[in-house]
Amino acid sequence: MRSHNRSWQLARMRWQIPHGGAVMGILNVTPDSFSDGGCYDSVEPALAHARSMVAAGADMIDIGGESTRPGSAEVEVQEELRRVMPVIRALREEFPEQLLSIDTRHAAVAHEALMAGVDVVNDITGLADPAMVELCAAHPCGVIIMHMQGEPGTMQLAPHYNDVVAEVRSFFEQRVEQLVAVGIAPERICLDPGIGFGKTVEHNVALIERLESLRVRNLPMLMALSRKRFLGALLGNAELAKASPLPTVVMSLLAAERGADMHRVHDVAELRQALCLRRSLI
Repeated sequence: MRSHNRSWQLARMRWQIPHGGAVMGILNVTPDSFSDGGCYDSVEPALAHARSMVAAGADMIDIGGESTRPGSAEVEVQEELRRVMPVIRALREEFPEQLLSIDTRHAAVAHEALMAGVDVVNDITGLADPAMVELCAAHPCGVIIMHMQGEPGTMQLAPHYNDVVAEVRSFFEQRVEQLVAVGIAPERICLDPGIGFGKTVEHNVALIERLESLRVRNLPMLMALSRKRFLGALLGNAELAKASPLPTVVMSLLAAERGADMHRVHDVAELRQALCLRRSLI
């Protein structure tokens, strides 16, 4: 499938998504994220990791201060702010042109991040909180709306759909319409099917296989497959997806073939190289 050269309206610019796909580097400043919790939970290690991702070609850095892995509990807003804000301010000072995203479901955290110069709000709840909708309507930021069945603490207990592709697409259609109606322009919206968020292995595979069927209004789509458990399940080895970048890279390339515009990953260099090779053929 040939890639479309889509654009996305962000807080400071209309961004032309790189031909062949963009890479969003994950910066978890948490003690308990499923893959890298505790690795970058203070400013200096977080900055060092961000520098390495920028050097490796990350188009955007996604900063998160709350783990939303299956079974996780919600973090208090003040604690989330304590984790993310020093890192955001330091990153914006050192990399004034680097695209930054805040991964949060809390409007108060998103507000402080936007005031500090973040370009995108990445909300796993799809802006379920009316305060988050109001904030994003008032600020010219990019917005990522993700589909999730349930909430992180219980979402993987018994996910069920009659038709996962149709239901996720319906969610996108309705949510985009609702957000546009309150003043969030469609060109500011990016869609994320929420792989692993209230989905079985079979649901995840179906969504990737039929990814282009999920697209609404020709909006860009983000895939977040990095090191997720379903990759290990498909390989018959639960630890393999975390131990090696290869499963994430291969599945991300397959998603790119099916229309993914951006990829949220831990291993930036490996995916950047893979997308570069793919770009030479499209």
